[in-house]
Amino acid sequence: MLQEEDQTFFERERDKLSGEITAGFEELLSSSNNLNRKLEEVLGMTREYETIAALWKSFHELMRGQQASDAAEDKGPGLPGTGGYTVSQKT
Repeated sequence: MLQEEDQTFFERERDKLSGEITAGFEELLSSSNNLNRKLEEVLGMTREYETIAALWKSFHELMRGQQASDAAEDKGPGLPGTGGYTVSQKT
């Protein structure tokens, strides 16, 4: 108690502000640790889905290739509303 009475106003305020800054840094460190854990979880999830994404990509490419070959083989007039239907005019 004697030591507190010997401190000047400046020293008491300095110690108070130092304590607040320390508490702020501890809170910041805790928050950044939480953020790092969440980012690691997200990165882990993306690694798990890479194989699934590759499978869907190959399926999509297969279906797109099949549609392209079907369109190349189709030599008929097409269906109205699909863009493949042409109206011929007789002169």
